[in-house]
Amino acid sequence: MIDKLEMFLALARERHFGRAAEACGVTQPTLSVAIRQLEEQLGVMLVWRGSRYGGLTPEGQRVLEWARKIVSDSRTMREEMRAARQGLSGRIRLGVIPTALTVASQLTMAFAKRHPNVRFTILSRSSIEILDMVENLEIDAGVTYLDNEPLGHVTTQPLYRERYTLVCAPGHILFERHEVNWAEVGVSALCLLTPDMQNRRIIDQQLAAAGVTAGPVVESNSTVAIIAHVMSGNWATILPTKLAEFHARGKKLRMIPIREPDVEHIVGLIAPHREPHTPVLAALMQEAGGISE
Repeated sequence: MIDKLEMFLALARERHFGRAAEACGVTQPTLSVAIRQLEEQLGVMLVWRGSRYGGLTPEGQRVLEWARKIVSDSRTMREEMRAARQGLSGRIRLGVIPTALTVASQLTMAFAKRHPNVRFTILSRSSIEILDMVENLEIDAGVTYLDNEPLGHVTTQPLYRERYTLVCAPGHILFERHEVNWAEVGVSALCLLTPDMQNRRIIDQQLAAAGVTAGPVVESNSTVAIIAHVMSGNWATILPTKLAEFHARGKKLRMIPIREPDVEHIVGLIAPHREPHTPVLAALMQEAGGISE
């Protein structure tokens, strides 16, 4: 039944029989047969069907909750047995908000030194996507904001406090300043992350509190693209201080602290709220606690 539940999870996630089959590495007829067999075993219809996928039935929604738990427990059991035989090994799938990618590397590098047989897959995703992927078992853990928007039912471990800095190049009107306030920042020509990013929503909130409406000249989901535009000399951006330090290294860019008020948010590791965690994930949570600021 575990294999059928895995396929059911993929179908609920992809909302399309063809994409779900591809994600599972099987043909579409094979997946369809597995779902029908699961329905027969459980004695309920799980999926509304027509010419295409029509969503989950009420019974399907309930089975989805059980499927997540059963599949997660099955994976944990397999990981525990592998750890008993081989020590910690395998792969951790980690979703990270773009503004925390450089700090996440500190966690993965510290962990890799202790556990060299563990590999990482790191995906840059928005905070909302990370929560969905953790819930759907697409990733093992995520690095995201802990204190700004609802997280739901997850286990958390703080890593650091995010503070904010104006980044600009020579020639910008604020380049010689030692600090600025949010109202001054808001009247600059800004390059910011796209509105689907929680970092952007935080910045919009602070600018609104200062009486300014954000109207960026450039929006991107890539901080590399944003910095490339800032280096033209006419535009500026607002970045977390740690990320700004990374991007400014070796470049003629000025980092100016934003005051009045000083704003900070907690960024940390989240994992499914299920016990026990896999041995690898439990070790990662412990490592995060060790390097927490």
